[in-house]
Amino acid sequence: MCNLYAPTGPEKISMRFAVSAPVGAYAATVAPLKPGPIVVPGGALVAQWGLIPPNSSTRVPMLPTGQRLSTNNARRERLATAPTYRAAWMRGQRCIIPADSFDEPYWGTGKNIWWRFWRADHEPWALAGIWSEWTDPTTGELVPSYSMITQNCDGHPLLGLMHKPDPKFPADKQDKRAVVSLEQGDWDQWLNGTVAQAQPLIRVPAVELFRHLAADPAKQTELAPGLF
Repeated sequence: MCNLYAPTGPEKISMRFAVSAPVGAYAATVAPLKPGPIVVPGGALVAQWGLIPPNSSTRVPMLPTGQRLSTNNARRERLATAPTYRAAWMRGQRCIIPADSFDEPYWGTGKNIWWRFWRADHEPWALAGIWSEWTDPTTGELVPSYSMITQNCDGHPLLGLMHKPDPKFPADKQDKRAVVSLEQGDWDQWLNGTVAQAQPLIRVPAVELFRHLAADPAKQTELAPGLF
């Protein structure tokens, strides 16, 4: 799963994804509930990272009971069943999230050290997401929002090292989560294909795609030799 990433700039999105540049401001790093750019069929836009459920009373994702939800990541196993995601998923409201890098927590030393991941080819990541539009009941404003899809990555030689391990479970049952990277040849199928055509594109990316370092250069020497 991902809770912080560096979005790709508007001009680079336009060139890389052959769409008009998204209109709207967003910061150099995006955290949950902050604005970020997404590519949708026919264009790009700026939306809230954290999909707003249809029955939420506020743009902060909420259940009708008032319970706050964390929706920046959507588990692939629940896309078709979770009330928050199923309408967008079944309607084919899939998006691409352009990211120059994303951060994940590494616990191999017994404490959290944030790792930063770039593509080895220096292109932006095209992360798989779903998106929707929510109408503010107070103002009538139409608010777009999105979630990153996550998948199990237990056993992956790189991504499987991320996140704090749960001592109650063996290594192959940790349910470590990772984002989904889409390759250029799959973009159109992801954005415009059927649900059945989109499903097989949710897969763990090859380790060769990655370039990675400690997010804080001062932490680099604390990492085990050979990991970078």
